[in-house]
Amino acid sequence: MILSNTEILNCIQKGLFTIEPLDVNDPAEKPFNTSAIDLRLGDEVLVPKSNFPIQLDLRKPGIAQFLHQNSDRHKISEKTPYSLKKDNFVLISTYEKVKFPLNKNGICYCARVEGKSSIARCGVLIHFTAPTIHSGFEGPITLEILNLGPNEFLLTPKMYICQLIIEEVKGYPITTPSQFKGQTSAAGVIE
Repeated sequence: MILSNTEILNCIQKGLFTIEPLDVNDPAEKPFNTSAIDLRLGDEVLVPKSNFPIQLDLRKPGIAQFLHQNSDRHKISEKTPYSLKKDNFVLISTYEKVKFPLNKNGICYCARVEGKSSIARCGVLIHFTAPTIHSGFEGPITLEILNLGPNEFLLTPKMYICQLIIEEVKGYPITTPSQFKGQTSAAGVIE
């Protein structure tokens, strides 16, 4: 079941999950949509290096650390946005941090990250391959961003970049291992 804007705010106020920072008390105001909440960009862009021959093998652990160690970092600001060129791929965390705790004696929640139509119409894909934010996740959400459009696209911190669709989980989930659990940066550094 997808949560409405009023139910998202109600659950946040009850402490069932968190989205921080969030300075709004009215589900009719931005960043809420009728059944989603918009999230903003953080201030660090990671650009995976491509100047050396390598094949990534997902059967082996450590992809998150590899990407963190083999990416160029760019701090961005209002005055110095990052210009995402055509056919370029970057990783950026959301400004907001989310927490979907496993509530043993109550309801658990999870979410899906989806792009915004205004950005999609520019040919920019946001979080295009791994949209699920599982129950038990805590931290900023790493976005995989790819520009397939004909023009460069400016990325500025705190711009609304994606929407989070929150759903109720039926039944209590058993925790499973994940190399990306507890992300602290766009490359998924493990705590």
